Amino acid sequence: MKPIEKQTIMITGATDGLGRAIAAELARSGASLLLHGRSDDRGRATVDELRKAAPKASIAFYRADLSRLSEVLAMAEQICREQTRIDVLVNNAGIYMDDRRESPDGFELVFQVNYLSHVLLTRKLLPLLKAAAPSRIVNVASAGQEEIDFEDLMLKRRYDGGVSYRRSKLAQIMFTFDLAEELRGDRITANTLHPATYMPTKMVTGRFPPTNSVKEGVNATMRLITSEEMEGVTGSYFYMQREDRALAQAYDPVARKTLREETDRLLDLEG
Repeated sequence: MKPIEKQTIMITGATDGLGRAIAAELARSGASLLLHGRSDDRGRATVDELRKAAPKASIAFYRADLSRLSEVLAMAEQICREQTRIDVLVNNAGIYMDDRRESPDGFELVFQVNYLSHVLLTRKLLPLLKAAAPSRIVNVASAGQEEIDFEDLMLKRRYDGGVSYRRSKLAQIMFTFDLAEELRGDRITANTLHPATYMPTKMVTGRFPPTNSVKEGVNATMRLITSEEMEGVTGSYFYMQREDRALAQAYDPVARKTLREETDRLLDLEG
């Protein structure tokens, strides 16, 4: 395992909540950081704050609205032009919507931001992960999971915010398991976790009573990012720092194949 100060780590959703806290921890440790957010102002503020705490930190900010696949693609292309390697990709950004909305691309918004956008980003950044191998992909999911109905993937029949969020997180877990199998020969591990329950972040505050601290979520996620004991571990789901079982559908090869094929079709990744 490479020393942390020699690693380049990309984090989506790094200007708020868990992502920002993880970035602060990694900046202090000496890692080079590639931080994603959807606001230039918040990006600059985050970079300035992190550099005050860690003046020698190498930090680059990349802006993209994950509700627009064109912006995700443009960001990935920019990163590939400007960077030579990514040692760890942390797919952390996520949203929760009480009412059904569609993205400009015509997809249910939560499904796109939490799942589709990260699939596209990960696929486009694989050359940089392969260049840094052994490298890691860490997908921040949730213990809140719900079986996917492939007949109503975009929840057009009946929308429920909780159902939308839980299905997007299960899709993320299924993607992780597929990646682990696909990349085993490339020395890239892929794992996913529920970092903590109802941390006091923007998504939670005012909607659910906090249960765990952001620090607990940081500790659980940092373990997958930096721990030597995670070297070579792949295709696992963790509940905080304990390996656990995801919802049964995540282990169903037929369901995973159906999701993979539908995802490739929606993202025009076929062939």
